[in-house]
Amino acid sequence: MTTALPVPAAFPGRSPFAGADVCQHAGLALPPGTRRPRFDDDLWDFTDVTGLPASMPLAVRRFAYEPIIDLRWRMVAKELVFAMLAPRHEAVALLPRANRTPVHLQTANGRLGEAARFLNWLAGQGVASLGEVGDHHCEAYLLHRRHVLDEQGTVVGERSPGTRRRAAQVIIDLLNYGELFTADRPDPSLRPWGGATATAVAEMPSGRSMNKTPPLSDGILRPVLAAALYLTSAIGPHAVALNQEIKNADQQWGRSAPGEFARLSRAPVTEITRLLERYQHDGIPLPMLPGYLVSERIAAGWTPGDPLIAVGLNTLARQAGISQFSLQWLTELREPIEAASSAVGVQEMFARNGALIDRTDGQGQVPWSPPLHRLEAVALVGVVRTAAAAVVAAVSGMRACELMELQIGCRLPPEEPLPGTARYRLAGKLIKGQPLGGTRDEWVVIEPAYQAAGLAEQLHDAPADGGLLFGRIAFNVRYKWFRNWLNGPSGQRLGLEPIPDYPVSLRALRRTLAIELAYRPGGVLAAKFQLKHIAAATTEGYVSRPGGAQAELLAEVNQHESERNLALLWDEFRNYQNGIMPAGPGARELTDFFAHVDAKLDPAEAPAAKVQRSDREIRSLLTKRAGVLHLGTANYCWFTDPSRALCLKLAGDQSADKPLIGMCDSARCPQATHHPCHRPVWAEHAENTKTFLGQLGRTQKTERARLQAEYDRAVRVLERIDGAADAGEPA
Repeated sequence: MTTALPVPAAFPGRSPFAGADVCQHAGLALPPGTRRPRFDDDLWDFTDVTGLPASMPLAVRRFAYEPIIDLRWRMVAKELVFAMLAPRHEAVALLPRANRTPVHLQTANGRLGEAARFLNWLAGQGVASLGEVGDHHCEAYLLHRRHVLDEQGTVVGERSPGTRRRAAQVIIDLLNYGELFTADRPDPSLRPWGGATATAVAEMPSGRSMNKTPPLSDGILRPVLAAALYLTSAIGPHAVALNQEIKNADQQWGRSAPGEFARLSRAPVTEITRLLERYQHDGIPLPMLPGYLVSERIAAGWTPGDPLIAVGLNTLARQAGISQFSLQWLTELREPIEAASSAVGVQEMFARNGALIDRTDGQGQVPWSPPLHRLEAVALVGVVRTAAAAVVAAVSGMRACELMELQIGCRLPPEEPLPGTARYRLAGKLIKGQPLGGTRDEWVVIEPAYQAAGLAEQLHDAPADGGLLFGRIAFNVRYKWFRNWLNGPSGQRLGLEPIPDYPVSLRALRRTLAIELAYRPGGVLAAKFQLKHIAAATTEGYVSRPGGAQAELLAEVNQHESERNLALLWDEFRNYQNGIMPAGPGARELTDFFAHVDAKLDPAEAPAAKVQRSDREIRSLLTKRAGVLHLGTANYCWFTDPSRALCLKLAGDQSADKPLIGMCDSARCPQATHHPCHRPVWAEHAENTKTFLGQLGRTQKTERARLQAEYDRAVRVLERIDGAADAGEPA
């Protein structure tokens, strides 16, 4: 427990913000009748500010100054945060080093938290005034925030550069706004770290290394997405019925449901007997207590072998219109209840008589769910909702803030651009980098994501238009519940593949999607649908709303594509140097290019001062060629000349700036090459074609001729790939 230090006899002056309405000066709107935070308050509550993103936690919307022990420094923190929120205030505008743009509330809350931590640390170091703070205090605090200590004070790790940056930034902020402070202020001549920026002090990485979120491996993504798709498609409709069953039970005879009778002094023999007769007539088992309540009964003195120990007596009472069952009534009611229990049995109350569904591993059919207790049923509905959120996020690339902004009714009516086709869209908001309140946006998605959003609407507790579809969800926590359910008996009963113990976040799902789109068809996003459908939907979203959320996702995809192309070309150049040649119609042209690059790197061909046989020089020479590389399913396409592209000739369109990979005939196109990495695809194609040939009847001559030509072509390609790799010459 902290104790506030005494208030000094007199402050140097009255704060220019005293009595100010914080929201009014910061330009934040509040609904009518809401209490408005004032500068002098020790708690600024921005919970109801209009336009705040749904992903912003409630705790971040409350600015608490009470944790700062010294009351003078509490005033300093208030003035600092107010100045950041209202940079146009006349007192702030005069400061030469103050920010000219208001910070977001979430940023301001983070600055306040770090300021409180620093000021209390100073108090713990015996510093009585900010004017006493010197360079050694700044260095000591940065060192304090750099390391992670255990209970014995031993260094066990190092905090992130972001934490170090916040530690340096709070000191710089106190100096930049020092002229504004009225209760205490630092020495204006203090220049810690030689005036360097907080980013430089924290040694934060920059450039491509900034993205620290690793993509999910196929061994994690595949079972996660396969399970999520299975739950939303096969389990989802049953979960909707289960959710309604839970609601009905809670309303009719739940713990808070009103009974017809008050707590009776007499035993309700007539009411309970009539209810038990209905159970026996309909052949419905009596409600069963969950295991933890059975344990409580045993601890309270019940005999473990009592035939009524697992019967939900309170549930029976509420179903009979009585608020609660009194154990004194068992003297008169034990016999009829035992008789009913013996006749119809005792069973969990929800998901009884589950419909049969196919297991994911093809091992027959099982009920979609065993009978469940109420808490188990609620948990299952929650797991399905998490699966729906995972599907929408994984195949659309939405950020967490964008997923949480989706509302009930976000599914726009499907469009039919061409007969027999459909375009699915979700209406939402773009939050990152947008003004307070966000910007309306639309996502073009594939059908599984559209259906998952519809399932989430049906599972919503209060599905009214305008309500948040998923709300403020902690996906990391929900994913752990999802994984535990999947890896437990429930998931194994359905034949679902276990998921490795690895954290999965919405940010990781987005980055994985971007990389999978960029590296297609090398990676497979999921076995349930083709990756090209996601690529097409994402591209449609970019064309429909240039500059929108999907445009930002595609910008990430394009960056990954450039990196992918350069890495692939680099590998093939190294193969060329090692004597492993490409095959295919475009092989000779590609090897000539490699020979040209190799000659550029020959010391005998260039002045000594300009010879740089480094990776950087090779990359520079390969970059332009990498820009024309496109990946086919079983070949590389070097799209250098549209007039020579066979796919464009077949389509009758010579003006396109990209190849039509779906129409590629790589065995004949002069810009296509085959490499050892493509051999497994051609070998599988040859084997499958050979199998189909063996199954054809004698009368299917036309089909036999077509398949025989396909088989012969596949064999020729395989021979050329093997020959080029062995002979060291392009084939």
